[in-house]
Amino acid sequence: MNGPASRRPDTVDLRSRLRDGSFVTVTATRRPRAGRAEVKCSAPGAPQLAARMALVARLARHTEARYDSRDQVVISMDRAPGSQERDWELAVVLADRAVRGLVAAAPGMVANGWSEDWQRGRIDGHDVPDLPAGALRGGPGHLQHLGALSGQPDAAASVSSACAWFPLHSGGINDSLCWVEVSVYPLAEGEVIEDDAIAAPGLDGVRQQAVRQALSGARHFDGQEHARWRTTVRFGQDGLHGASYELALVLADRLARGREFVPRGRIVASGASQAWHAGLVEAVEGLGLKCALIEREAQPGDRVLLPRAWEAQLPPGLADALRAKGASLVCVERIGII
Repeated sequence: MNGPASRRPDTVDLRSRLRDGSFVTVTATRRPRAGRAEVKCSAPGAPQLAARMALVARLARHTEARYDSRDQVVISMDRAPGSQERDWELAVVLADRAVRGLVAAAPGMVANGWSEDWQRGRIDGHDVPDLPAGALRGGPGHLQHLGALSGQPDAAASVSSACAWFPLHSGGINDSLCWVEVSVYPLAEGEVIEDDAIAAPGLDGVRQQAVRQALSGARHFDGQEHARWRTTVRFGQDGLHGASYELALVLADRLARGREFVPRGRIVASGASQAWHAGLVEAVEGLGLKCALIEREAQPGDRVLLPRAWEAQLPPGLADALRAKGASLVCVERIGII
């Protein structure tokens, strides 16, 4: 692997070795996007694996120096690895980059590696030990960050990430505080701003658009140029419904961009808005149940933020109960003064 290829291939094939010693072939094909999704993935009889492939590819694009969204990349596997295997992730990331001309890859090369931090360009390790000579191995002592493929520094230091929590309530035993993480990476000078500058891999198109609208509106309220970042949003759980995550999303973004004071513990928030561009925080449904969930799950140092419109209806003793746990409660009607 070396610097960016001078010509972009139409198709790239890479391989990854599996735990049983066999190989899976990852094929990436580039074609005009024509209004389609920027990444499409498939694996035989394994739709969940295909969704994971697309998530990995999209997260890994977060720290690319420039992102050209005019092409669609179709990534496929010739077989489905076991559900616990992840060493194929590096092959998917490299095939996606190679077919777009960002790196050069020898035909059929073997790549094994996985990461919990693809959005930071980091590679945590690889699991299969007996790899062929010349195989690309990810992890400590081998390929630790994607920038090394083209002689660039580790971009992880340029990525700022922050989390906030919100009550995920559906009336079941799995109700919990769910985290939302926002990672921001500075946009290159003169880079064209498109919707893809704010991405929430793994969410459907409607939810992605809602995330983009909330962040774009809240950044407009900053009074600064708001399109300076490539942004990746991740949620701790699937099955989101409603809009009560929005305040937590906006606050995580403000923390990541240095626009909010860092709390001693977690920020736990529930709220939405039809006017984030004006900084307004509005009420959401489920006041009683969500407050009960927050009270039960609160930890020392937590800063709980709820809509001012809820203040008169809060359960009696909620503030005292949170204070007894070492947490604090504030009701707000605007962001920017929290």
